[in-house]
Amino acid sequence: MLGIGQLAKKVFGSPNDRKVKGTRGLIARINALEDQFRALSDGGLTDKTRELQSRAASGESLDDLLPEAFANCREGARRALGLRAFDVQLMGGIFLHQGNIAEMKTGEGKTLVATFPAYLNALTGKGVHIVTVNDYLAKRDADWMGKVFRQLGMTTGVVYPFQPEPDKRAAYAADVTYATNNELGFDYLRDNMKGSVEEMVQRGHNFAIVDEVDSILIDEARTPLIISGPSQDRSELYVTLNQYIPLLTDEHFKLDEKARNATFTEEGNEFLEQRLQADGILPEGQTLYDPESTTIVHHANQALRAWKLFNKDQHYMVRDGEVMLIDEFTGRMMKGRRLSDGLHQAIEAKEGVQIQPENVTLASVTFQNYFRLYNKLAGMTGTAATEADEFAEIYKLGVVEVPTNRSIARIDEHDRVYRTAQEKYAAVIEAIKDAHAKGQPTLVGTTSIEKSEMLSEMLKKQNIPHNVLNARQHEAEAQIVADAGKPGAVTIATNMAGRGTDIQLGGNVEMKVMEALAADPGANPDQLRARIESEHAADKEKVLAAGGLFVLGTERHESRRIDNQLRGRSGRQGDPGRSLFFLSLDDDLMRIFGSERLDKVLSTLGMKEGEAIIHPWVNKSLERAQAKVEGRNFDIRKQLLKFDDVMNDQRKAIFSQRREIMDSTEVGEIAADMRHQVIDDLVDEFMPPKTYPEQWDLEGLNAAIRERLNMNLPVTDWAAQEGVDQDALRERIEKATDTYMADKAQAFGPENMRNIEKQVLLQMIDQKWRDHLLTLEHLRSVVGFRGYAQRDPLSEYKTEGFQLFETMLDGLRFDVTQRLAQIRPLTEAERDEMLRQMAQQQKAAQEHLTMEHGADRQSDDDADKPEPLVEGFDETDPATWGNPSRNDPCPCGSGKKFKHCHGAF
Repeated sequence: MLGIGQLAKKVFGSPNDRKVKGTRGLIARINALEDQFRALSDGGLTDKTRELQSRAASGESLDDLLPEAFANCREGARRALGLRAFDVQLMGGIFLHQGNIAEMKTGEGKTLVATFPAYLNALTGKGVHIVTVNDYLAKRDADWMGKVFRQLGMTTGVVYPFQPEPDKRAAYAADVTYATNNELGFDYLRDNMKGSVEEMVQRGHNFAIVDEVDSILIDEARTPLIISGPSQDRSELYVTLNQYIPLLTDEHFKLDEKARNATFTEEGNEFLEQRLQADGILPEGQTLYDPESTTIVHHANQALRAWKLFNKDQHYMVRDGEVMLIDEFTGRMMKGRRLSDGLHQAIEAKEGVQIQPENVTLASVTFQNYFRLYNKLAGMTGTAATEADEFAEIYKLGVVEVPTNRSIARIDEHDRVYRTAQEKYAAVIEAIKDAHAKGQPTLVGTTSIEKSEMLSEMLKKQNIPHNVLNARQHEAEAQIVADAGKPGAVTIATNMAGRGTDIQLGGNVEMKVMEALAADPGANPDQLRARIESEHAADKEKVLAAGGLFVLGTERHESRRIDNQLRGRSGRQGDPGRSLFFLSLDDDLMRIFGSERLDKVLSTLGMKEGEAIIHPWVNKSLERAQAKVEGRNFDIRKQLLKFDDVMNDQRKAIFSQRREIMDSTEVGEIAADMRHQVIDDLVDEFMPPKTYPEQWDLEGLNAAIRERLNMNLPVTDWAAQEGVDQDALRERIEKATDTYMADKAQAFGPENMRNIEKQVLLQMIDQKWRDHLLTLEHLRSVVGFRGYAQRDPLSEYKTEGFQLFETMLDGLRFDVTQRLAQIRPLTEAERDEMLRQMAQQQKAAQEHLTMEHGADRQSDDDADKPEPLVEGFDETDPATWGNPSRNDPCPCGSGKKFKHCHGAF
């Protein structure tokens, strides 16, 4: 018997069904225009774009323009790429334009879908950002879909690391800009550290379409983007503390795997204290509980975390004497990324490699707050429904499931649970052997490099040919994925999110053609393609007969989405396929979430070795465990956001103030307001309201005016005159300082004075904001302890954060006033020297900036060298290199900076 909810759904349809039905009328209107647009010439498509732009500029709404814009874009894609969008792709485009997340299965053509809302929203001339998870996909999609936009008379740009500033500015100025989430966030922060509007590269935040939206806005949202600069070197302390950790016993520390945390027990603190005192690191009489020991305690905690929570070849790997982080969601090596707060240095000490110095924060923002800057936001992914609540609460985004073009024919089998990992892997090898023997391609999903390599060794012993896709094979990624659909192919993948290449049954024709042409450049391309297509058709038939792609999971991930992403690789565009997960009670998820109970049940049932339990109840309980982990992670992200919102309000105020100063042609008024406020504060401090003249500290006021305003004023004489109170004295001081600064402006020349005021204001804002961020970081790290005193850490952080912000603004006013009062006209030689020094300082500051993602630090020195986008580039011929910056990686590929390699004087 149906429940009330199910009965209502049967009669009225689900909310998702109603949204899907709501687009049918629009799609019918777009389809009705198809013949009309097909009849247009190539020039006619461009003319149509100009007409639509003109109508948008004159106030016609984008919703009214949608049918014609989508029809024009569909025709442009058909001519440029030979792809005619399906109705469900138009539907996905409509949902994106409306500011939703379109959940579309793998192989449904999300890359093409994004062109429709991007084209429509770019008609306003305000720009559209299409966001991808890595630089390879950003460049590939910009090149591929750029053909569509060019056909329609629109420009496309791509943003990538180490891009020359003029190129980056041009990319953001294009109608449609492809970029990664990291580069967008860092450019936003860098823009707000620039000295003039002309130097900024971004031109606003109009509309963003985020590909793999769950990966970017959920998985990567736990930690902020940070730009930092170098601080003092503490390498010796890391090495010293590192040597104590292997000596610890289980009673010395507590490990919480669920919360991913490790802490010293009281016994551990005593042990550490004794060792530190014996080695002379902790002074006699000082304990770890004293305030002076804060730095040592912090470093000891990080050393403990490095040893107990971070495993080599799972969380990081060591390559060329460097600790490289591994992205847990994509399995990719994150070259140049570093963990913050001294944790990366602790891992470097653990692995015995060179320790890089720590950094201090100069600017930071979370992805949540960066993407909430956009007037309109949309996203695409194959898996968003499980996180729909978070998308709605944090980003105000709805999730709509778009129907597939063809029905899904994949068979998803119930999980098989074994008692031990050994039994599980034996069963996995047997399943792979069976599939390989009948010519069925198999995609094997693992959760770490270590496990994928262990499985690879087992397959080698069985003489089963296979490919391994993980951080070590990052460079060959597209090729390995393209081959994964060939008959009998076995591919082991650490993770399959955001790979950007479809697994096509029988193999990827385009890749095969490119390979054949590379091997034989003199071959006839048409004949070659015809031969490869006929071979591919035969291979595809074999794979279809064998049952399509077999997805085999060797473990459940803590997030259902990651499992669904793996599953979704099979059964694209109505292809047959099957998916099956093999689990054991030794798996992390099973071990942490109640495998003991299940172990008892299995023992009671008297299961034999090698036997598996297969039941829908097991699937259900696993999904509940996964939902529990997802819920906890959501709480962590929500808490992070609440704290970051406090800083975000302050960040917006500072960044908008900076922008106002940069835009302003007359900053003298701002400087004068600050000066008057400083005079008010000084008068109130030394001549408090409602006090008698004999209580005034006129000598103190005189000294403060000399220090802050660089003037000797007869304050004592003025105060002795009859009828002079605080207000009268305040007016006289203001008038005298205004005259003094006006004379100074006259001596400098009005234009020079404006530039000096602007530079002083921006420099002081940046310096104060930098110091304020450090103070907030310290406050954030200790405010949690207030909970022990029954006080809410968040409200304490808000209150104290606001007080610190007010203090910072007071300090800013004083410092700007003092600096401007002390400057004097320079001789021409002095001025030239000062400008040269300022330029050098600014350049040096930019050179040593470090980009950090969340807990990771990405150094400009260490990040991947970008693929050259210059035609005719040859790394062996310096004549083809253009004009690399002195601090860019040398184009020859040595890994050194240009100035230390081919650019050395």
